[in-house]
Formats: sequence, structure tokens, C-alpha cells
Amino acid sequence: METGRQGTTLFTAICLLIALLLIIQLWLISAALDAAMSAQARVAVPASVASLVLFAFNVSLLWYVLDFDRRRRRVDPDA
Repeated sequence: METGRQGTTLFTAICLLIALLLIIQLWLISAALDAAMSAQARVAVPASVASLVLFAFNVSLLWYVLDFDRRRRRVDPDA
């Protein structure tokens, strides 16, 4: 498999992982908001913390994808 095709596969896989983690994060945010509205801090705090951790992980993955794309375009401007 050529390098450009491997890069496209990696790019697609990371984007799918970001989408999956984003769905989980939205679920955690809705659970935290529901718990906060019903005054259940026992659930709201861990869900909020987990959502923040996923947010940080998603930002790092997005940064990696953008950096990967920038490096790939520098090597092959026609990509």
C-alpha cells in the first residue's frame, strides 16, 4: 500500500474515532445536565469530568489530524 493511501486510511479512521467520541461526549453532557437539573451532584460531577476528559482527547486528536494533513500537503502539494 502506498504512503498516500495509508495516510488517507489513517485520516479517515481518526475522524471516525473523533465522531464516536463526540457522540459519547454529547451523551455524557446530557446526562450531566439532567442530573444537575434534578440536583443529583453524585452523577453530574463524574459525568462532567468524563466529558471534559473526552473533550481534551478530541482536541488532541483533531490537532493531530490537522497537523498530519498540513505535513502531507507540504510533502505532496497536489494531495
